[in-house]
Amino acid sequence: MKTPHVSHQRPEDENLGIGANMAYGLQHVLTMYGGIVAVPLIIGQAAGLSPADIGLLIAASLFAGAGNAAANPGFTVFGCQLPLVQGVSFSGVATMVAIVSSGGEGGFQSVLGAVIAASLIGLLITPVFSRITRFFPPLVTGIVITTIGLTLMPVAARWAMGGNSHAPDFGSMANIGLAAVTLVLVLLLSKIGSATISRLSILLAMVVGTIIAVFLGMADFSSVTQGPMFGFPTPFHFGMPTFHFAAILSMCIVVMVTLVETSADILAVGEIIGTKVDSKRLGNGLRADMLSSMFAPIFGSFTQSAFAQNVGLVAVTGIKSRYVVATGGLFLVILGLLPFMGRVIAAVPTSVLGGAGIVLFGTVAASGIRTLSKVDYRNNVNLIIVATSIGFGMIPIAAPNFYDHFPSWFATIFHSGISSSAIMAIVLNLTFNHLTAGNSDQQSVFAAGTERVLRYQDLAALREGDYFSDGKLHDCDGKEIPVLESEHGVAEPRAAHAKSSEHV
Repeated sequence: MKTPHVSHQRPEDENLGIGANMAYGLQHVLTMYGGIVAVPLIIGQAAGLSPADIGLLIAASLFAGAGNAAANPGFTVFGCQLPLVQGVSFSGVATMVAIVSSGGEGGFQSVLGAVIAASLIGLLITPVFSRITRFFPPLVTGIVITTIGLTLMPVAARWAMGGNSHAPDFGSMANIGLAAVTLVLVLLLSKIGSATISRLSILLAMVVGTIIAVFLGMADFSSVTQGPMFGFPTPFHFGMPTFHFAAILSMCIVVMVTLVETSADILAVGEIIGTKVDSKRLGNGLRADMLSSMFAPIFGSFTQSAFAQNVGLVAVTGIKSRYVVATGGLFLVILGLLPFMGRVIAAVPTSVLGGAGIVLFGTVAASGIRTLSKVDYRNNVNLIIVATSIGFGMIPIAAPNFYDHFPSWFATIFHSGISSSAIMAIVLNLTFNHLTAGNSDQQSVFAAGTERVLRYQDLAALREGDYFSDGKLHDCDGKEIPVLESEHGVAEPRAAHAKSSEHV
């Protein structure tokens, strides 16, 4: 008799079909579009480029989505095969603006050269970063995921206010009201019984929000017909990259931050979709980012990394398929080749993105809190590790100028709340949970302050008449019951005298 084949398909390997891949992939593109175009806009303006050249920078950044489309299938050692979307990283904006604004050698070409050189160095050191997974238990990953969500909330707030802080209507009730309407639409569509509508709630809410904005005169599509319909990014349009030591050194620090943040995003999405992420998959994902970052400057783009915004979209929709985000990468390539389509998406009011962003980024934080609920807080200082790491990550958000007087390399690393909390969580976890020499048996008021609970398994091991006396457990006949140390260092009664323990 033939043994039936049992499938062990990973959740990320599910292929939903062309139609669903296109719909959910477009939703990913809309979510990340504002973040992608913001980086070339900021750097292009700082470099004094013309509007036409800035438009080419935007097209190049969209075209870099080819890296995302190629990485998700996971060819050889490039790509972690997870539903992560790759795009231009925000981490290097301050450093690249400083390079083009310093008046030194190279200018914009120096930025491109520094990105290529630093990304090559990052590619060479990925084996080191790929072996840190054992230092990312739920304690650390929960902290990082929570911080990612909290760090992105100011972005959602700025979007809801209109996006451009110099605009006269920035923060107006009209903008915030439009964001609120979009938020309400997301919630209402999520409540509808249809699974398809619920999963597309973000996309549908943005479409309806944009239609409302058109009727209210808050959306301008007049520029959609202006400009070419088709255009291919020209290699080295901005000149050949130049290589200068100071610029490369600064970008190396940015690449280190990018590797930390991408590692956190890869582990976060693995936790959200419930799949295993080992050192091999982590290394493959990091190599994909570094390889894309090396080739992006050829067309005029910058460092690439996994987009934290889209981690939230995965958590909200529950769509775990990597083919969805690969399709989104193809959309980005098409948008890079069709400036017309790019102008259509660019016309979506920023306030609409802000309303959806509140749900997206809040969901990331909620996923982190759910992960932290799995942490054992008994007789240890895990509570203070969580408190200190999240607090440390919130410093750049609460006080953006906090690190202005620190050395530039230090400020570059810790100006990101995500990398700040990740570094602090890793260091504290190593100090208290791995380097246990000198740890007290009764570890501080933070351990004592945690809620006192007993597990059902502990109670199930007890019998009628068992009692505690002088710190020892005795049975009904007065005989002492041995107490063993659990794997977490917590005393547990030996159940040898009782019935076999039942796992609940």
